[in-house]
Amino acid sequence: QVQLVESGGGLVQAGGSLRLSCAASGSFSSIASMGWYRQAAGKQRDFVATITEGGTTNYANSVKGRFTISRDNAKNTVYLQMNSLKPEDTAVYYCNADGVRYYSRTYLYWGQGTQVTVSS
Repeated sequence: QVQLVESGGGLVQAGGSLRLSCAASGSFSSIASMGWYRQAAGKQRDFVATITEGGTTNYANSVKGRFTISRDNAKNTVYLQMNSLKPEDTAVYYCNADGVRYYSRTYLYWGQGTQVTVSS
């Protein structure tokens, strides 16, 4: 069993910044990919960014140039630095760990979510 604990959400004015963190703990040998998704009220959960164990990143077009994802493999932690925030970035942000290896099998896990609210 793996737990993903997120932190760093909150309320910020448009143009401001926030940094989200997500730490994975439990029994596993590696995590292939970690990332962030978000879900605004009344909408589906959307992809934001992912980063592989080797450092390859991928971003949604809506956040390119504003958000930066990074990862500390030694701490099993992924970060999302969010700059130039816009009201449309308001959502619950979910951490994701995919390809979590435990012996010969891999698993997908989600965090509990952290609220990000951007006021205009």
